[in-house]
Amino acid sequence: MKDSNWDLDLRAGLAGESRVADLLSMDTLEVKTDRRWHETGNIYIETACFIQASHTWEPSGLYTTKATHWAYVLEDCVIIVPTYRLKEAIWENAKSITCDIPPNPSKGFLITPARLLEYARMAHNYEVAEQHNNFLNETYG
Repeated sequence: MKDSNWDLDLRAGLAGESRVADLLSMDTLEVKTDRRWHETGNIYIETACFIQASHTWEPSGLYTTKATHWAYVLEDCVIIVPTYRLKEAIWENAKSITCDIPPNPSKGFLITPARLLEYARMAHNYEVAEQHNNFLNETYG
């Protein structure tokens, strides 16, 4: 006997619930909020911070994370993206900015939630990942 739509929907729903539970229970999930995203239409992704004591820029945020996934809390919803996808997205599409808010200036990238979701669906681009890693090595040693 062929499965009914209800049976197929139930299986898909249970698989989805299981995947969400897995994502939310990850040990290496980095959770971020951006209080201005609604106003600007962008998410800010930090990649470097200014160290006052040494007066130097040091890698931080996305460039130093050990997390396998990043989650962005946007009011009543959450976007969870694999870290390598986030790196691809900013490397290929995001706008580089310096955030000069004292006492902790930072550098990073702006990307729209819609563009980030597009990258979450794409196949991994190994060439872009290699270019990104080369850039980091050249910039920060």
